[in-house]
Amino acid sequence: MSWFRWYRRMWRYMPPPPFFYYPPPQAPYQQPQQQQQTQPQQQYPPPYPPAPYFMPPPPPMTPEEELAMLEDYKKALEEDLRDLQEELRSVEERIKELKEIIKKGKGQY
Repeated sequence: MSWFRWYRRMWRYMPPPPFFYYPPPQAPYQQPQQQQQTQPQQQYPPPYPPAPYFMPPPPPMTPEEELAMLEDYKKALEEDLRDLQEELRSVEERIKELKEIIKKGKGQY
């Protein structure tokens, strides 16, 4: 199984990415000293560190969660299998049609 199929099936079980709060940018210029005294300066909390470059491993699943996940995965695989079988049948039918057309065409030339 390719990684994108695995990811497509497992994305709903992955934790959401963390939310980071970044304060609004500071003004690039300094206000005169008189105005700073009249307006209280707003204090922003320090920004969170940037997101790590890798996803931490998910916490281990309980047997019940793993069972539910595997049952969902099995249903999805069965659906994919049905789709592939239908596609295979349609390709086989088209191959038969083309062979018949070729056989009929040889007699005409």
